[in-house]
Amino acid sequence: MTPKQIYKFVATGEAITWALLILALVLRALGDAIPVGVLVAGSIHGAMFLSYCAIAVIVGVNQRWRFGRVAGAVSLAIVPFATLPFDRRLARSQALEGNWRTEASSDPRDANWFDRLFRWFIARPWLLMLAVVAILAALFTTLLYLGPPTEWFD
Repeated sequence: MTPKQIYKFVATGEAITWALLILALVLRALGDAIPVGVLVAGSIHGAMFLSYCAIAVIVGVNQRWRFGRVAGAVSLAIVPFATLPFDRRLARSQALEGNWRTEASSDPRDANWFDRLFRWFIARPWLLMLAVVAILAALFTTLLYLGPPTEWFD
């Protein structure tokens, strides 16, 4: 998959799971749903949210986005459906075009340690996926342990 394809896939999934979570919350408020529906929808959305954030960072680094653009992609995912106009802006500016950077180029930025490590992982997508899944699983487990954000400061 190209950076554009994987980003669009995960961004679409993140928006869909937002809709599922909001629907579960509305049904619970109306008394038409069992509370576990919010737990299930929230867990699915949480996993997709973390996946979106990881992919936004990976694609952003690959496409050499400015830090502000990467931070915008990640932080806009917090607001329901805010990534949709952001995604359209990325498409208009062609910020998702291009392939994965697996080989060094004449760009002087390709010589730094971070870029070399990034290219090494991109050239080994299964290892990169394993590392990202392990990091996301640890983060997701930590967040589940902490409980809902409304209870963090009680």
